Amino acid sequence: MANNLEITLTRSVIGRPQDQRETVKALGLRKVNQTVVQQDNAAIRGMINKVSHLVTVKEN
Repeated sequence: MANNLEITLTRSVIGRPQDQRETVKALGLRKVNQTVVQQDNAAIRGMINKVSHLVTVKEN
């Protein structure tokens, strides 16, 4: 497994359920096309899995 993940918000959270909005916010994403780097661990992977239709992930 890679040490870091680059997570990019590729779709808007407008019209999405509140739990998905909060998950995106918890990942550190606020704007479309914003990219953040997070540690690769089980918690982050679970969050990505929940909003996989809104984000793209690149392993470093």
